[in-house]
Amino acid sequence: MACWYEGPLAAFDTETTGVDVETDRIVSAAVVVQDAPGTRPRVTRWLVNPGVPVPAGATEVHGLTEEHLRHNGRWPAPVMYEIAEALAEQALAGRPLVVMNAPFDLTLLDRELRRHRASPLDRWFETSPLLVLDPRVLDKHLDRYRKGRRTLTDLCAHYGVTLEGAHDAGADALAALDVVRAVGRRFAVRLERLSPAELHTLQAVWHAAQARGLQAWFARSGTEESVDPAWPLRPDMPAAA
Repeated sequence: MACWYEGPLAAFDTETTGVDVETDRIVSAAVVVQDAPGTRPRVTRWLVNPGVPVPAGATEVHGLTEEHLRHNGRWPAPVMYEIAEALAEQALAGRPLVVMNAPFDLTLLDRELRRHRASPLDRWFETSPLLVLDPRVLDKHLDRYRKGRRTLTDLCAHYGVTLEGAHDAGADALAALDVVRAVGRRFAVRLERLSPAELHTLQAVWHAAQARGLQAWFARSGTEESVDPAWPLRPDMPAAA
């Protein structure tokens, strides 16, 4: 029987107006499904008119201008529902969902659903749990002493994964999926006996430990930045957000 990293996987990614999950908005998203390594992935994309200004800095990252989104994007409410339904479909099928830096994308989606649908993301997974594989958490735990950054671009370079069209949601989702497969093969001895469900639970523990380590480093360096240990979804947003 093939290991999970050689079997069916899905992946999710977003592009946004910024990096604050409580106030920024999704402008594009993609879900990628691949039945096995080397097979043609199925990609579903969404383009969103967020209804708020799109900062120039965000446009520089993903190339989506406010004008383009206003004319070509859809309103957020139906899009967020469709994305949640697509993720629920993966959970129902038992496909693990790859999400690079999951607390960002999944929390942002949760906030958008609360904002536009008055419903949290968890509601879609009451019967079939979402099993998340986060390449950032996996790599950081399995190769913890390696120096250097661990962005998606860095991980692609390290694991020999081709990333074409970085900061396009579909391209980034597919690259993250390929990185997870590469991580699985490189650390097969440590991962092949673990199920995606077991890995989901372990990653929550690993991420919390990583967050504590980063928080301690910030404290030593005099930085007041706070690191949230929650994974893959941050706690409920403040009532005023």
